[in-house]
Order: sequence, then structure tokens, then C-alpha cells
Amino acid sequence: MCKGNDGKYFPAGQLQECLRTEKFARQVLWRQEIDSTNNWAKEYAGSRIWMEKGTDPDGTLFVAEKQTAGKGRQGRVWTSPPGENIYMSLLLWKPEIRALSASQLTLVMGLSVAQGMEALTGRKAGIKWPNDVVFSGKKICGILTEMRVQEGKPEYIVIGAGINVNQTEFPPELQDKAASVFLETGKKADRTLGIARVMECFEKNYRKFLRTEDLSLLKEDYESLLLNKDRQVRIIEKKGQWQGIARGINDQGELLVEDSYGNLKEILSGEVSVRGLYSYV
Repeated sequence: MCKGNDGKYFPAGQLQECLRTEKFARQVLWRQEIDSTNNWAKEYAGSRIWMEKGTDPDGTLFVAEKQTAGKGRQGRVWTSPPGENIYMSLLLWKPEIRALSASQLTLVMGLSVAQGMEALTGRKAGIKWPNDVVFSGKKICGILTEMRVQEGKPEYIVIGAGINVNQTEFPPELQDKAASVFLETGKKADRTLGIARVMECFEKNYRKFLRTEDLSLLKEDYESLLLNKDRQVRIIEKKGQWQGIARGINDQGELLVEDSYGNLKEILSGEVSVRGLYSYV
């Protein structure tokens, strides 16, 4: 029976009882402290330790109570206080996808975290394109996808997610942009159940992704949570800024933005930043 856990430390055994997945997170590795769960997962994949044990690394989940060097997009640091949040990375070993499609898995995980947090709390979460999960206009989750390519195909892909669950305080410079499930709902959430719900949603969404190797089967679900949709946004590029109206995403996960001339432009997440005109979203 799944009892969840309200304690300070993560119980891997209880996660197994709470999971409703076939493969993902059926093997869980846990550490009290690590520099980055993404680094740990990549080292594990490259070390071949799993070969000595005769285990399949695909779907292994790496969880830590604290990160000393958590990583966000574009080299940013992800604040990782101990015992309050979820810090995890999922290892996909030799996935049957093209290297060019790997970045779309960041959006798949963003969708899965939003769905998982709704299942956990009963409160709908939104997505700020491409993959920031948002409660009440503030970010509660960061996602980073990394991979190693051999002979033109991914040898492994690591998807890391940091989810602010029970954090009670943020640095002054983040208070208008970042929040936690607790701060936005007023209730402590069960981290073990949170991991289980996210992994279940990801496994379901990942299967759909593999069928087409794009987001076409997930687009409707994603856009239903997309906070940018049909709102004015500011596109920040290296060469300058411009404004438009976000109209959704295409099958590759690029944001479709209508400019002032009525032209629809495709925005690639790795090349630009998107902001609301008057807020973070």
C-alpha cells in the first residue's frame, strides 16, 4: 500500500510502492548530497557500473536531498536547499530517437511536471514556454536536458528536474519570480508522491512522443496549460527585442509568435528568451 512520506529524507522503497509505471523510476538511486543529479546520472551512464550489476540503466532515476551545484538553462545556478524540494534526473539509455529531437523532451518533462503537480495538489499548474512550470505566475520548476551522442544517435539522454515543493523562503532577487507548492497552496506536499505522479505522467507522455518523435500527439495537452498562448510576449534575441502574440507551439515545440505585421514566426527555445510584457509570464 502506498503511504507516501512526510519525513525529511527520501524513502526509495516507499516510492516503489507509490509508483504506477512499468519502467521509469523502477530503479532509484539516492544520495544525501551531490553536486548535480544530472552530473551523477551522466557519470553513471558512462561508468558502465550497471553492466557489472547486470541491470538495465534505461529509466533509472537519480534523486538527491541537496545539490551543491544544481544547474539550470544557459548555465544558471538552481538553488537547492536540503530536505524541502525534489531534485531528480531521469536517464534514458540509447533511446530510439534522433539527436535533433532530444531537446523536445524538455517540453515533455515540463508538461509531465505540470500534470504531476496537479495530480498531487488538485491545483492546476501552468507552463511558461518552453518548460517553466508555474503556480500563480511564479516558477516552481526548472528542467535541463543533456545528452551524449555517438555515431549521430543519442547514447543517453539525461533529463533533470528541480521542483520547489516545500521551500519557505527565496532570495530577495527571486521572490517576484520563484515560488514553491507550499507557498502557493499553503499546504505541505508529499515529495515521494510528487515524484511518483511526475514519473507516471512522463512515461505516458514519452510513449506518445516516441510514436511520432515529435510533440504532435501532446500538443493539445501542452497548449491547454500554456500560459503564453494568445498573450502578448516580448522576444529577447541577441540582435534586439520585438513584441508579438504567442499562438501556441508547432510539432517541434517551437513557439509560434504573430508579429505586428501578422506574420507567424517560429521561436526556438535555445536562441531566445520570452517574457510577458508586464510580468515574468
